[in-house]
Amino acid sequence: MQTAKKTLLENAIRASIIAGAKILEVYDGKIEVEMKDDKSPLTLADKQSHEAIMEVLEKGSIPVLSEEGRDIDYEERKAWGTLWVVDPLDGTKEFIKRNGEFTVNIALVENGVPTMGVIYVPVTRELYIGADGLGAYKLNNADALVDESLDGIVQKSTKLPLKIDRPYTMVGSRSHMSAETSEYFEGVKAQYPNAEIISKGSSLKICMVAEGSADVYPRFAPTMEWDTAAGHGIARQAGLDIFNPKEGTPLVYNKKDLLNPWFIVKPV
Repeated sequence: MQTAKKTLLENAIRASIIAGAKILEVYDGKIEVEMKDDKSPLTLADKQSHEAIMEVLEKGSIPVLSEEGRDIDYEERKAWGTLWVVDPLDGTKEFIKRNGEFTVNIALVENGVPTMGVIYVPVTRELYIGADGLGAYKLNNADALVDESLDGIVQKSTKLPLKIDRPYTMVGSRSHMSAETSEYFEGVKAQYPNAEIISKGSSLKICMVAEGSADVYPRFAPTMEWDTAAGHGIARQAGLDIFNPKEGTPLVYNKKDLLNPWFIVKPV
């Protein structure tokens, strides 16, 4: 892996862990919620996480597309061959419910492809990373290694995917289950009668497939690019892809319309 890319990944890891600490400061107190124009919830944790990430990433020359800074005209964005795609707090609904199933997502996208992904889980202190030329890894107690080099982090991490003895397992959204997803699950259960279904919040669903604790994650409901870019970057390194089932093509990023099509996460 090139030295420059190592530095970018180290910065993304550091930003995610610092942002996670900011989120937990709010999580441990009173959570006040306001509603955005699209009726989705926003908390102080979203804002403080965004600020923490931007403070790290904006020191470089790569532009940032963040959920909390989404109002960038496409005429400007379309010239960005390389960019960061960030969700400072993925799973705000889970955060408000205090179930721990929320993440910090940071991806590096090059020419529409997520070539690097970092997902940090503040409550469990788990870190998932993936990058071209590196592979995919999971690290426990990541907050203790916030200033560690990438080589040190990889040395203390577990390479993904893991081999886990389990039934065929599907994972779906805890807060956004759709009728189409339920129908997909029923079709799979006809093929695998003993298949299990697990509900999970945020990008943890992609992480579950990447680490080998689930086989497939179908999402037949709306998501935005920042919801999937980091997970996609990790999944690609774990032998998976995230693709549009109608077209059979992988999701692409920095589109004019930042809304994702429906997708499925599973092995290539």
